Amino acid sequence: MGKKDKAKKGKGAEKTIAKTLKKQTNKLKKELAAKGEEDLEQVIKDLEEADRKKNAIVEDLLKDGPSRRANFSFNAHIDKDEIIMFGGEYFNGQKTYVYGDLVIYNLKKKTWLRIQSPGAAPPRCAHQAVLTAGEGGQLWIFGGEYASPSQSQFYHYKDLWVFYLKTKKWEKINATLGPTSRSGHRMVLCKKQLVVFGGYHDNGMDYKYYNDLHTFDLESRTWRKIEPAGIAPSPRSGCQMLALPDGRILITGGYSKNKVKKDIDKGIVHSDAFLLVPDKHDTNGTKWKWQSVKLSGTKPSPRTGMSVVANTIGNRAYFFGGVQDEEEDEENISGTFFNDLYCLDLEKLNFNRITLDGVKSKKEVIDAEGAKSDMVQDVEQPEASVNAEQPIVVDDGVFTLTIGPSTSGNAENANAGATGAVAVQVTIPSPRMGSGLCVKHGVLYLYGGIVEDGDKQYTLNDMFALDLHKGVEWDELIHDEQAKCEWIDSDSESSGMEGDDSSDDDDDDEESDEAMEES
Repeated sequence: MGKKDKAKKGKGAEKTIAKTLKKQTNKLKKELAAKGEEDLEQVIKDLEEADRKKNAIVEDLLKDGPSRRANFSFNAHIDKDEIIMFGGEYFNGQKTYVYGDLVIYNLKKKTWLRIQSPGAAPPRCAHQAVLTAGEGGQLWIFGGEYASPSQSQFYHYKDLWVFYLKTKKWEKINATLGPTSRSGHRMVLCKKQLVVFGGYHDNGMDYKYYNDLHTFDLESRTWRKIEPAGIAPSPRSGCQMLALPDGRILITGGYSKNKVKKDIDKGIVHSDAFLLVPDKHDTNGTKWKWQSVKLSGTKPSPRTGMSVVANTIGNRAYFFGGVQDEEEDEENISGTFFNDLYCLDLEKLNFNRITLDGVKSKKEVIDAEGAKSDMVQDVEQPEASVNAEQPIVVDDGVFTLTIGPSTSGNAENANAGATGAVAVQVTIPSPRMGSGLCVKHGVLYLYGGIVEDGDKQYTLNDMFALDLHKGVEWDELIHDEQAKCEWIDSDSESSGMEGDDSSDDDDDDEESDEAMEES
């Protein structure tokens, strides 16, 4: 009797949930109709169908480079002097644009080539892309999200695609048992497997964060869910994930949020770190173990939206930028954006902050005894200037400029007015999050990203390069002076989007959360 009662009770609860969801869905459809927006699932189906009907590959040289964007993929070609960019998003204050273009940057010619191929992956941002060496280079893309122009709808993908760089053709992989739809997840290449961890899903009514682990075998083209031993990282999105030289995988940082009250969420910035360790006796790549680990050295402050890339030649990884949120109260947060650069030794798991001295080929300085002498700055170093402790500027003729958070593209020695001090202008990217980062031939390349100024969110399309062997200063490849001009205030008549209430404080907070989850 008791069992039957419980069964009936369970079915009643399921009916109530289904009824509530149906009401919310119908309400959303009415709101979308009022805004003139279609259901996103149908929009994406139409996009895929339109791409399938194309019968030719179209290539265009982009004279002014790609459009401004954030949360895109940015991968260096393994064999060629090229960087492959795919997807991303741009919000101008009133409307969201999500991109599905694939653009290749030629490092020697300094040209951008957009390739439009039939049957392409639909537009997305906050996805993950891994480049493999087989068949002239393959770009593997999993997941991500698509947002409606008003950001009232979000569609999360669970599809897996591969773009063959040699033939310039797309293929959708129809493998079952893969991860659920998500964005803000992480994916790395480990031997002959793609390894996917974490992410989040938001359907506009509720959200969920993940800490599950999946592998995709590139030879058999099959998904497998992995259940590692040990205590797993808590669910999160936007973490940093790196494949180490010895076959282990490092996961650190990330972001998640919990409900504090009705309609009020509390964000959590994670600063812990874990190693995913393979069983040395396992030949199938199915047995792993989680291990908590402490990263040593001069670590970045807790933050989200950091860009990271591994340089396998030197067994080092580079971390750039990010944002640190400060809660003013339960409903309002403000963020501090960074443009500092850190190096992680992938063998010792030791962090160092990179300091750039700038171009000082020959400077007149004052030595310790007060006599003047000429000093030639040695810039030919095996790696960028990396110091465990932050350098201190002293007045004995030896001056080092430490690059940290700033609000402009140039940094200047704060103690330039001190006796014997020499002011050194150093080119550095402005603070940001969600930018693209990759390494090719010992040069670190950075593109785009997002920075906030009050309630305004600027998306960038500048590009920088840093020679990691010299470690002198960033070279600005593309200058962006229009970012602030691109922003449209919510009360502008040029919107043309009736009923858009994106100026509300609640919506501004949601956009900030969304950016952190994606990055």
